[in-house]
Amino acid sequence: MRNEFKIADINLAPEGHRRMEWAWEYMPVLRLIAEKETPAQPLAGVVVGTCLHLEAKTACLLKVLHQLGATVVTAGSNPLSTQDPICAALVEEGVHVFSRRGMSAEEYSENLREMLKWDPQVIIDDGGDVVSMIIEERRDLIKNILGGCEETTTGIKRLKAMAEEGVLPFPMLAVNDAQSKHLFDNRYGTGQSVWDAILRTTNLIVAGKNVVVSGYGWCGKGTAKRAAGLGARVIVVEVDPHRALEALMDGFEVMDMNAASRVGDVFITVTGNTKVIRREHFENMKDGVLLANAGHFDVEVYVPDLRELAVERRQPRDNIETFVTADGRRLHLLGEGRLVNLAAGDGHPVEIMDLSFAMQLLSSLYIANNRLEPGLYNVPEELDRRIAELKLESLGITIEKLTPEQEEYMASWRE
Repeated sequence: MRNEFKIADINLAPEGHRRMEWAWEYMPVLRLIAEKETPAQPLAGVVVGTCLHLEAKTACLLKVLHQLGATVVTAGSNPLSTQDPICAALVEEGVHVFSRRGMSAEEYSENLREMLKWDPQVIIDDGGDVVSMIIEERRDLIKNILGGCEETTTGIKRLKAMAEEGVLPFPMLAVNDAQSKHLFDNRYGTGQSVWDAILRTTNLIVAGKNVVVSGYGWCGKGTAKRAAGLGARVIVVEVDPHRALEALMDGFEVMDMNAASRVGDVFITVTGNTKVIRREHFENMKDGVLLANAGHFDVEVYVPDLRELAVERRQPRDNIETFVTADGRRLHLLGEGRLVNLAAGDGHPVEIMDLSFAMQLLSSLYIANNRLEPGLYNVPEELDRRIAELKLESLGITIEKLTPEQEEYMASWRE
């Protein structure tokens, strides 16, 4: 038996609607696509199952999917990013929601199962948990699944591993790898939202501090650049020699974590890996350091080691837990070691998520209307380009176009 929804409090809906209205005002690309596609109802009869961070910007995507005719069922992808007013507002909009802020790991898994009871045909995943659960528990659903899309670096990593093992049972689009996603969402979105969360949570200055950024992919680049702009001395920790050299040439110091752990004031992990900062590093750290994670899972700053080292734990402010060591040092963990920009903030800026969610929307339409073989696919270039064009159009910007002569020149090997 399937349920219609499972949320904290339907009476919170008015606040959720207010938040959604604010976000919608600054999402012109999503609005343009919705206006064009809604009359044709391209998703009529399609069940779209999602696992996403349930906040105002995500709600706008889910609302548009519903407007295009889909039955939309969603589970929250993180206990601290779920906003209960948004869940209530979505239920009033006709979306089937299974989530609440502060849910346990067991509740999270059960909410995914509730979502899957609706037999989704198109999947929108955030981190790969839905696809994993289908493979491990609900293989009976595979025959009716058209495919889906994944929006995170961590999720793509997991999908690639599934594809290499030959267990990915349906087509998935790597939305995270699209230029309209990683060039803007990962770099500018993460860069701004991570610091927004840290600053509002701690009320501390950044200028003059040693900020250690572990991972120099697109998210790490954005985080490091914003730290430098705030006046920090930035230290990058990397395992890839090319990225390490790039960070050095971008003007940042490069160290291993053992060395960085001795001098850092603020530590931010953005690697997608596990145990990036662990006991041996905590033992080196100065008194009063800040520890934050901006990777998908809460395994990068290894909290079990912190708990073992601590002789006392305190909560000096919301979203900060202080671990006091035997020698009196205080190590401050933000947002439980979960995605700090969502656990302790509102996530990426609205305009950034307008691009990302417009890409999710077009990718969902593509999956629904095209029959692909199982596997991991790049987003078609024409969809990626369309998102950028629509954004420029919404800003009233006209770009240069190649003349026929220039196109011929670029296609020829002759001078």
